[in-house]
Amino acid sequence: MKPLFKILSSVSLGVTLLASAPVWAQSADSIRNTAEETLEAFNIPGLAVVAVKDGEVILAEGFGVRDIDSGEPVNANTLFGIASNTKAFTAAAMATLVEQGKLNWDDKVIDYIPEFRLADPAITQSLTIRDILSHRSGLGLGAGDLMIWPNTDKSTSDILAGLAHVPIDHGLRERFAYNNLMFVTAGEVIHRVTGMPYREYVEKTFFQPLNMDESVIGFSHIPESNDNVAVGTIEMNGELHRFPLDFLEDFGAAGATAASVDDLSNWLITQLQGGVSPSGERLFSEDSQQAMWQLTTPLGTSPEAAEQGTYFGGYGMGWFVKDYQGVKRVYHSGGILGMLSLTTLIPEKNFGMVVLSNQQAFGGLTAITEEALEDLLDLPNRDWVEEEQQKYQAFMKRKAEFAVEEPEEIREALPLKSYAGTYNDAWYGDVEISYEQEKLRINFTHTPMLQGTLEHYNDDTFIVRWDEPLLEADAFIDFSVNRNNEVHSATLEAVAPYTDFSFDFHNLNLKKQKQETGD
Repeated sequence: MKPLFKILSSVSLGVTLLASAPVWAQSADSIRNTAEETLEAFNIPGLAVVAVKDGEVILAEGFGVRDIDSGEPVNANTLFGIASNTKAFTAAAMATLVEQGKLNWDDKVIDYIPEFRLADPAITQSLTIRDILSHRSGLGLGAGDLMIWPNTDKSTSDILAGLAHVPIDHGLRERFAYNNLMFVTAGEVIHRVTGMPYREYVEKTFFQPLNMDESVIGFSHIPESNDNVAVGTIEMNGELHRFPLDFLEDFGAAGATAASVDDLSNWLITQLQGGVSPSGERLFSEDSQQAMWQLTTPLGTSPEAAEQGTYFGGYGMGWFVKDYQGVKRVYHSGGILGMLSLTTLIPEKNFGMVVLSNQQAFGGLTAITEEALEDLLDLPNRDWVEEEQQKYQAFMKRKAEFAVEEPEEIREALPLKSYAGTYNDAWYGDVEISYEQEKLRINFTHTPMLQGTLEHYNDDTFIVRWDEPLLEADAFIDFSVNRNNEVHSATLEAVAPYTDFSFDFHNLNLKKQKQETGD
């Protein structure tokens, strides 16, 4: 734990390559100043920022520290977990297979993964590559993520088998619902078609020709000799807590990439050049680029968005797209516990940028990006740092003040031993509830981080208090009891409204497998 004042001093190291036009040197200075200001305003230990314009890198730098324990600085080569910004690589990898004639966007998933099943047989038979890359599968927001979040011992085969039992939320292509497991599935399609693991195909197809020498897919593939790796932090009650995490290796094609802004500069330029790398090599076609950036699954807009010139938007394949102040804005965010990322492209201005952070204050990334777009698009001046800081502080205040409402009348539970036993969910697997030292303990057997203690709330309802409070994911667990006072099942639901959607406890349906009598 580090108090605020310990980490506010920033160090700015990296590479800055200025385009010849003085205006872009001025823009680089503006981005740099905003990044420095953001460190303190949002209690962020470290940031890395890259911006490109007209095929040139105008800034690629690090700010602050990559680890609050070591105090080592962030630089342009520091690796961050970019999480869901991996999805753009997945879509682009699929595009190369379309161009090679090995598959089509509207091919059925079951043509490549014959054992693939969803809970709805009709959706199973109709689901296409385009569907799984555009979040319109019929699965709900984050449905099934507990098979990969936090890291589990499940293999891709286990995840595919579990998908058959994850509840369907709505009809195929009916609406947008962000779902990571569909991108894990896309990674497996790439594996089946190429005969290569997803990681190897993306590294060969993109990382190598783009000289992304530091970037890897899967935390375990970071060389031991490379210690220039950001460590996540989580703010709680005004203090930063170091939160080492292995960048969600289980997320695979949905979010397992670790990258530096130095490497990502070439990826941005390639995107803005319609698939042509900085060295002139074509990696994917302009037609593929347009397919990925075409609005496929619409999303609603708000009056606040309209004030910023956004009247329509949605998801393409691997990217969000919307209109913004008269131009097209292509973007994606990424988040893991203790770390965030944000990529933004303005194709009509040939401009792109990425902001990486080892803290969860997304408003800081927003402020840096919006200030840069003000300069780019010559928009009226707003103090984005102050605006986003106020939102962040209000949010942190609500979190600090949040408390579970106590029931007016509390009914006693059954003897605690009555709830102990092995429970099974058809898609997650076993959850163990044990009676230890006059308390109930819970263990999600595939997820080492999900262990905790049950605190009685009311009647047959308890609150799961995880051993790791920084998960911020305490959950109600409601046991069902028959007329003989025998516990036969349980369901869960997150306690707090700010719990990350990937803790999809509400999709579990735990059936008690056996009764433990105890001593």
